[in-house]
Amino acid sequence: MNPDARQMKSLALAYMGDAVYEVHVREHLLKTGKVKPNKLHKEAVTFVSAKAQAAIILHWLKADYLSGEEQRVVNRGRNAKSGTVPKNTSVQTYRYSTAFEALIGYYYLLEDKERLTELLKAAVAFVEGRKD
Repeated sequence: MNPDARQMKSLALAYMGDAVYEVHVREHLLKTGKVKPNKLHKEAVTFVSAKAQAAIILHWLKADYLSGEEQRVVNRGRNAKSGTVPKNTSVQTYRYSTAFEALIGYYYLLEDKERLTELLKAAVAFVEGRKD
């Protein structure tokens, strides 16, 4: 079964996107030679925190990096009502983080590996300060 990402609820896309981005970040960190579990976890948090994800998506929106279709997915993700907000983050930050995860999940479920890889690499580069 290949679910149609275009019809899927935003929170379901975000659920998938969260996992995909987490795995990408972990692979990235291991490839950079970091192997101590505690250091890996602390480094991973800098990439996968709601604050980092919100900053990525806001940068992409400001830089006009996303297509119209991608912006619609982001808007749907941002406007999704989850009913919960994690500790230590604002509602706005959480919503933009969800929007980021929804976009990643969208491309993963569409099986568009090329654009997914571009987005994942751009996200990591942004967090690392290169802002590609």
